[in-house]
Amino acid sequence: MKISIAKLSNSISQKFITSTVRGLQRYWKFAIALLMSLFLSISLNPFVASAINLSDLLRVLPSAIQVIQLSSIGDNEEVLLGQQIDRQIQQEVRISRDPAATALVRRLGQILVHLSDRPNIPYTFRVVDDRNLNAFATMGGFVYINTGTIAAADNVAQLASVIGHEMGHISGRHSLEQMKQMAIAQGIATIAGVGDDRLVGIGVNLALRLPNSREAEFDADRRGLINITRAGFAASAMPAFMQKLASSGGGGTITFLSTHPATGDRIAALNQSIQVNRLNTSGGLNDSEYQRIWRSRFR
Repeated sequence: MKISIAKLSNSISQKFITSTVRGLQRYWKFAIALLMSLFLSISLNPFVASAINLSDLLRVLPSAIQVIQLSSIGDNEEVLLGQQIDRQIQQEVRISRDPAATALVRRLGQILVHLSDRPNIPYTFRVVDDRNLNAFATMGGFVYINTGTIAAADNVAQLASVIGHEMGHISGRHSLEQMKQMAIAQGIATIAGVGDDRLVGIGVNLALRLPNSREAEFDADRRGLINITRAGFAASAMPAFMQKLASSGGGGTITFLSTHPATGDRIAALNQSIQVNRLNTSGGLNDSEYQRIWRSRFR
């Protein structure tokens, strides 16, 4: 049904606006700005007004509000959401009870936190009791490293490179961006709160089952490389570990080596960045003690 500007204005009642503002809670200013911009654009262009269908408008508007809500999540809310996701993840994977392995990952992680792009949120580092080569992260500072990945590394620098990469996803807020896209695709029009079960479910799927985008992987590599270099770990450890896993067939099973983009492209990009920026750090490479302790511990 085609409607005029006057009919459009009358159709969207004060009751609708009030309920929308209450639903947005502290994001009400963004919602008002969105509505004002919409009406202004229509009033300035009568051709747009004549072509708008009210039902289409009401169907699209909640999605636009959803974008605002998820885009406006602050650090504290992200951490709270991450905690909810982490609790669910712990129901689906087996967290290692090896205190030495946990201490190792936490020690390396905390070294990197203070020199990361995003040191202002609390980080939690967990070891997953799983021999498969894998590592993943979720929003709010939660990083998970499989015992199989610890055993596959040749030294602490290579392990630090995996942790740095996963922290790169957190500092780049990649999970939040993917969650925003998936929430809109699933038609989630409002958020009851950061603990909303629907968002938690999306977050768990993103962490455990869904690959990151090509852009997110390259960005996490870049951020991770800068991070480990700042901490003094060998920059070469990151592409070297990727190459080792790819050569052994790990590239098809480890999230850290997502097949999109191709591992070879990521390795080439890292080596180019190391050369262009003259990253010649070498810490953590000569570590025979690491190999003695961890090479056969989880195999």
